[in-house]
Amino acid sequence: MLPYIVKRVLGMIPSLIIISFITFIVIQLPPGDFVTSVQSQVASSGGGMDAATVEALRVRYGLDQPKVVQYWRWIKGFPTGDFGYSLEWSAPVWDVIANRMGWTLLLSGLALVFMWVVSIPIGVYSATHQYSFGDNVFSFLGFLGLSIPDFLLSLIWLVVGTLVLGIPSYGLFSPEMADAPWGLAKFVDLLKHLWAPVVIMGVIGTAELIRIMRGSLLDVLNQQYVTTARAKGLQEKKVIKKYAVRMAINPLISVLGMQIPKMISSSIIVGLVLSIPTVGPIFLRALTTQDMYLAGVILLFMAVMLLVSNLLADLVLAWIDPRIRYE
Repeated sequence: MLPYIVKRVLGMIPSLIIISFITFIVIQLPPGDFVTSVQSQVASSGGGMDAATVEALRVRYGLDQPKVVQYWRWIKGFPTGDFGYSLEWSAPVWDVIANRMGWTLLLSGLALVFMWVVSIPIGVYSATHQYSFGDNVFSFLGFLGLSIPDFLLSLIWLVVGTLVLGIPSYGLFSPEMADAPWGLAKFVDLLKHLWAPVVIMGVIGTAELIRIMRGSLLDVLNQQYVTTARAKGLQEKKVIKKYAVRMAINPLISVLGMQIPKMISSSIIVGLVLSIPTVGPIFLRALTTQDMYLAGVILLFMAVMLLVSNLLADLVLAWIDPRIRYE
């Protein structure tokens, strides 16, 4: 197993290099650059910039260099933890995204736990009570969850939470707790705000996993070894929990590699709508201002999570199912 892990990790390096290069080029495809964006902002406020100032800014930020040179200046510091310098924030990229990255990972992780905790029991119930009233209700809710995008759920929650229920529906802290030192009161306030974005982010994934779990378990329940277990007199609950669910859960683990990046993408959208300090707001700002180093690192982070999550899914699948072995 260890040689397989080492091989997969080493294989990620050329993939990340290719992804980083493509990302860097794509971000710079729109006409202009960061200085052009600054010019537009100054012009919109009634000011102006002379040609000498524009050229001085391009030289200062290294934008007068060829694209390949700019790319090399950016990527060469990665092994030492230097992810470049944000032109918009005038600070190292890691200093800009470090705190927001933590909140992004926290929300994504909690949403992933919510999805699994909710979807597996419902999927098992729907499969073992096929075409019952409960199965029809959960199927309807599942299709409804798949059809509503997370940004729309966020907008609905803003309206319902603020205008109808009169409870906090945006941000992670109340205004009076935003700058307060950490303590029990601030932690409780965080919990009051945290559950809503977690549920919103997990709705689509939960609906998807319910459908996968239901279909997979229905297939497993028709297998011969399940019929044999029943014929030997095993209790139905034991047959389902010990044999059927154990095999039926494999497809859920397989899609785990795609669910983690989806959660991070969802946290970006939900963060924008609900004013949550994820990487979403600064990512959008970086794209609009063509802050290529900041936007590139965020996109590269999502690519890393995709590769790592697929590796973790393969390892968990091999651990759960003894029939699977990696050489």
